[in-house]
Amino acid sequence: MPLERISQGFKDISMTFQRHPLTDDLIALKNEQAIARSLRNIVFTTPGEKFFNETFGSRISNALFDNVDDISASLIIDEIRQSITNFEPRVDLLDVKAEPNFDNNEFNVRIVYNIIGADVPPQDLQFVLQQTR
Repeated sequence: MPLERISQGFKDISMTFQRHPLTDDLIALKNEQAIARSLRNIVFTTPGEKFFNETFGSRISNALFDNVDDISASLIIDEIRQSITNFEPRVDLLDVKAEPNFDNNEFNVRIVYNIIGADVPPQDLQFVLQQTR
């Protein structure tokens, strides 16, 4: 019988560094929100950008300057899968999609995942990838 990991909860600070209006503490992200923020950080961080861990992140920025097509979408999907598998052990990836939006020169990304050890339904994270200048 396989062992089942049980989570004790996850907590992280908000990257906006906003303060709570009553306690004047930094706003904290908990559980599902903390993991969703972690996934976004992994995807949007370029390797070499994080101190003391030069391999952390994904190289999707390289694919954003290519043509918006199904081949680039496939490269983005593979890179997201690999980076989340390498750097986020708290999730079990179910599906990653990157749909090209030809009119706006961007990709609509959808990541569906389970949080390991948490009794919550599958999570759905969506965002848009577009090249920056």
